[in-house]
Amino acid sequence: MNRRVSIWLCLCSLSACHAASLPAVADLASPDAIAQVALDQVQRTGAVEHAADGVAQQRYAFRPAAHPQIVLTPAHGAWDWSKQGELRLRVQNAMAWAVTLTVDIDDAAGQHLQATLGVPAGPAQTLVMPLHATSPRSEGMQVGPPMPFDDHGQPTLLATAVQGALDLRKVSAIRLGVPTPQAAQTLLFGRVDTAPGDAALHDAYAGIVDRYGQFTRGQWPERIDSDAALRMAGKAPVTGPSTSGLDAYGGRLDVHGLNKTGWFHAQRTGGRWQLVTPDGHAFFSLGVNAVIADGGRSYVEGREFMFRDLPPDRGEWAAFYGSGDNRNKDQGASQGIAYNHGRWFDFYAANLYRLDGRNWLDAWRTRTLDRLQAWGFNTIGNWSDDALGRAHRLPYTRSINIAGNYANVSSGYDYWGRMPDPFDPRFVQATDLAVSTASAGVRDDPWLLGYFADNELAWAGAGPQGRWGLTLGTLAGDARSPAKQAFIAMLRKQYVAPETLSAAWGIALGSWDALNVTGFAAPAPNEAHPAIAADYSAWLRHYADTYFRTVAEAIHRHDPHHLFLGGRFAVNTPEAVAACAQYCGVVSFNVYADLPQHGFDAAAIHQLDKPVLIGEFHFGSDDRGPFGKGVVSVWNEQQRGEAYARFIAAAAGDPAIVGAHWFEYTDQPVTGRLLDGENSHIGLVGITDIPFGGFVEAVRGANQSATRASGHGR
Repeated sequence: MNRRVSIWLCLCSLSACHAASLPAVADLASPDAIAQVALDQVQRTGAVEHAADGVAQQRYAFRPAAHPQIVLTPAHGAWDWSKQGELRLRVQNAMAWAVTLTVDIDDAAGQHLQATLGVPAGPAQTLVMPLHATSPRSEGMQVGPPMPFDDHGQPTLLATAVQGALDLRKVSAIRLGVPTPQAAQTLLFGRVDTAPGDAALHDAYAGIVDRYGQFTRGQWPERIDSDAALRMAGKAPVTGPSTSGLDAYGGRLDVHGLNKTGWFHAQRTGGRWQLVTPDGHAFFSLGVNAVIADGGRSYVEGREFMFRDLPPDRGEWAAFYGSGDNRNKDQGASQGIAYNHGRWFDFYAANLYRLDGRNWLDAWRTRTLDRLQAWGFNTIGNWSDDALGRAHRLPYTRSINIAGNYANVSSGYDYWGRMPDPFDPRFVQATDLAVSTASAGVRDDPWLLGYFADNELAWAGAGPQGRWGLTLGTLAGDARSPAKQAFIAMLRKQYVAPETLSAAWGIALGSWDALNVTGFAAPAPNEAHPAIAADYSAWLRHYADTYFRTVAEAIHRHDPHHLFLGGRFAVNTPEAVAACAQYCGVVSFNVYADLPQHGFDAAAIHQLDKPVLIGEFHFGSDDRGPFGKGVVSVWNEQQRGEAYARFIAAAAGDPAIVGAHWFEYTDQPVTGRLLDGENSHIGLVGITDIPFGGFVEAVRGANQSATRASGHGR
């Protein structure tokens, strides 16, 4: 029998076991027996009750207050949990909805561990909190498996995210709280104890992925359980809308007055911006990002216990294994992600092999293009298989990935890394090489829509002063920083003498050399010294101008035909957007919001009079396998389709927006992608390549409506 099951059977009064075999920390069904219990805005109600398994429990009502809580303290001295690994608490939610419960454990030195859990309505369960900091990132993924889970017949609610630190030799208190309830919330509690090891944490992640890469503890309509079922569902015939009324590129034949140049371009006509096909017809770009066959890779090395029935890494399956190192110390997205190197397995590609055998890649490309066209898409978006664009069935984009040994600057955000320093001559060289590579073989292809440069650069920092993050980071750099030297030169030209700058900024500055100090703490803009904000803004514009001009000049040098589609803004500043509008044919924003207009400053864009392309958007839920809901979450699969339709309708109805690209084609792996452990259900198809039927039908209808609506001027 499982050890933990045995422990909890001992708690049942009907069991032959005696509770004394594992001394309890406390018992909230009889709180005066073991530990001291203090109630702060919490009321103990009714008599002791017994759950279905006979375990004693007591009701506690958390009253409306800032933070009502139950505080448990040792009857004498401190608890010594130095040989323990888990806190275990019997809990049951008496409400008809989930109740948020916080668990804080304090030590005598003032340190504490903290976890927040949603206790679902329903039967009694065991809440388990590891006695150390942990998170799904520690297990190699960004979101952990759903809770509670069935741990050998015991409903278990594991705290998958625990923060803080604790001296386990001197534990002084346990605090159970409900944050700011608006009405009384009632929970039933029983015995509290500890157990050695991390058994529940291990069991929560054990065997969660089947041979097809699917979550083993869930059920959904597209889930498959055999190779035969995979082939039947994956090869279902694809039918789509008629393409009559459209030119070869997907442009509308009924919109007139546009220029025919032989290349995609942007044109303002009839009160709105349009993308125009090479044949001179209006084109609203409906795209999909990351249409690739190798997106199902997830690290398996060191966490083999998470996977059931992995194929052998030899013979026909060897092609779907690989190894690598994904660590990037400067990239915030990867920080704290364990299992980030070593051997990986590609579940998606392996399923494609199961579907189509040796020629699976060619079959996938044909099937995928058929699907995209049938679902009303007309563009292959960023990071997609180049062969799909070469097929000349759908227009496509190219990504300019600038990389090299050039200087960089921190804006304080740095999620995907530090900002490139465009004042470094090595950046200019790297940009030219990147554009040369990206344009090779496509500069004369009319099916190419245009180029994106980089992705989601950290133009701003975090927090209320985030707009100035790049300026503060520039001045904090060392004397060798080309950006810092360019900024100092700009200030010297404007102010001439350091004391003039001192007066304008309200700081003590004995000489210009004082700015060269590494870590220079530049002042935050304030009302008393308006010159600070003005100078910072001027620098941000100069920085952005230099970056976008450098890229634009390289594109025009290597490819004079195609659009520069911008830099896929996530965080941005007004200065960066204005510079992009000056040098790019289209300004692109990656918008994770309910509507496109909520993801960028629409008024500013209209004033700049520039077309906008939504480079990324999505809506995710957690009812189709992967644990994450993406950046913008909805409750279920049906709402994903509804949210997509609202977003696309709002985009097509905006006279400045010329297209929107969904991220991404395939669901992310349950245990996290290689790059950063992302593991969300945001795909058009699952890890098995089976489309999510209800969602793609909603997408098809929305895309057809958008194509019809977007051609009309305003």
